[in-house]
Parts: sequence; C-alpha cells; structure tokens
Amino acid sequence: MTLTADLYFSFRSPYSYLSVGRYRAISEKFNLTLALRPVYPLAIRQPDFFEKNHPNWLSYTIRDMMRVAQFHDIPFGAPRPDPIVQNPATREIAAEQPYIRRVTRMGQAAARKGRGIAFAHEAGQLIWGGQPDWHEGDHLARALERAGLDAGEIEAEVKDQPEELDAEIAANQDALEKSGHWGVPTLVFEGEPFFGQDRIEMAQWRMEQRGLTRR
Repeated sequence: MTLTADLYFSFRSPYSYLSVGRYRAISEKFNLTLALRPVYPLAIRQPDFFEKNHPNWLSYTIRDMMRVAQFHDIPFGAPRPDPIVQNPATREIAAEQPYIRRVTRMGQAAARKGRGIAFAHEAGQLIWGGQPDWHEGDHLARALERAGLDAGEIEAEVKDQPEELDAEIAANQDALEKSGHWGVPTLVFEGEPFFGQDRIEMAQWRMEQRGLTRR
C-alpha cells in the first residue's frame, strides 16, 4: 500500500530547505507519494510579520538554523541573493519580487508533474547551499533536469501561465490553513499537520502506524 501526504514549502524558508531533503529520502525509501505544495513566504503574504517579532527572534533563528544544518550535515549558507527583494536598512519589501515568484512558480509547475519534492530539494541546495547568483544562468534549469524534468517545458509554463500557477499556489496556502496550521514546512498526512523540520520523525512514526512500508 502506498500512502500519500502533502508538504507545504517555501523556497525562502531555511527550515523548509532543511527538511525537504530528509522528506525526499523518506519518500524514496518508503511506499509514500509525497506531493509538494509550494506557498509564497510570509514576506509576500504578510510583509509586516518580521517587524512584529521579538528582538531576539532573528539572532536565535540564525543560530538555530545553522545548528540544525550542522547536526544533519546539510550544506548551508546565506542565499546570494536573497529570494526576497528587500531594503536591508528599512526591511521594506519591494513591490516587484522576480526571484521568489519565478522559483515558486517553477515549484508549482514541477508539482503538477509529480516532481515537486525533487525540484524543491535541488533548488533549495542552490539557494541555501551557497551557490552565488543561483537565479542567473542555467542554475535553475540544471536543478529542474536533476529533478527529472524538462527544463524548457517548465520554463515555458512559468512564462505563459503565471496567473494559473499563482492561483494554484494560493490554493495551497488555503489548504494549509484549513489543515490547522499556517507556517512551513508543514507535512499534512490524513488531515493531521506536522509543522517544522523537527517533526519529521514524528510524521514518519504516524505514517508507520498507518501501514507505511519500505519499497
């Protein structure tokens, strides 16, 4: 029996990146169909979110995500550039967001073809794994190909169907909130949400209770 689950994911979320390779490994090892459900990051959906956080939030988050990467031996570094265009002095989010919109639409196009998790992992390694200018040249095209996709076909969908892809991305966010959470990464299995990169083992435990078996 093959189980199914959804992974809600943001390409700007370091914790999404720190989870997706581990979820990909589970889906390849077990009889599990894991669907990527990309959403736009809070910087797009709620631009004032970060201004409302506790002053210690940012420094602790940086410390923690680096610690998680070291613990799991995952390559990790600050994105170059940040997927979000933002004024570093004022933290104001720019109206135009070409980087995050392109890569998120790519993720949704890849999800249509059942290769979303693979692409999210490959692209995440570019964005968060230290690749300079990950948004330029053929970096993302090669990530699509490593995920088993036709890069030209995905690029064409992103160019020709931005509104359709954005509608699907918005539907992902609505589905996430209906599941009982709002943040990423969140895995939803049989209607039960598991939020955070530190809930992977618990999510696997729940699926094993429901009959998850090795391939």
